[in-house]
Amino acid sequence: MTVKDPATSPVYTITPARPKDLAMLPAIELAAARLLVGRAPESVLNETTSEDVFNTAQCHGHLWVALADDVPVGFALVEVIEPTAAHLEEIDVHPQHGRRGLGTKLVRAICAWAITAGYHSVTLTTFRDVPWNMPFYARLGFEVIPSEVLSPALRLVVQDETRRGLDPTRRVAMRSAMVGTKRSREFR
Repeated sequence: MTVKDPATSPVYTITPARPKDLAMLPAIELAAARLLVGRAPESVLNETTSEDVFNTAQCHGHLWVALADDVPVGFALVEVIEPTAAHLEEIDVHPQHGRRGLGTKLVRAICAWAITAGYHSVTLTTFRDVPWNMPFYARLGFEVIPSEVLSPALRLVVQDETRRGLDPTRRVAMRSAMVGTKRSREFR
């Protein structure tokens, strides 16, 4: 039996965000964004989600946090942009807590919630050419949505990203079907 030393190994949990977690999320965003230096414009890397967006998402149950010994070290934010799809707007894990499966656990929590809430899919946009982006989501069962079949809501997401300075040729929209598929059973 292996015993963890609490001084060196935090206990990680994924849970819906609490009001007290919200103030810590912008620092996580900024730290995680530094991993994309050279891949995204500096203006995008310095963006943080507004307090109002976090508050609203937390109140509606659309915000989850990864906690290390009860302190937020990552989060996932969902927006409902279509009646049948939940959109993973943002997921960030502080680099000091990276490579411990927290991103995977956050995505799985979102997908489990989406199934329970009756959504047919989870969508997202991500970098096509960053090794820990598109391949990560593909390993979790997400598939690329060809640009010619993007929904109007996803087209607006891509247009907003382009307006903010992200190169649309380096971005990709992805979807994971949830209901009535083998994948839906994997996330339960």
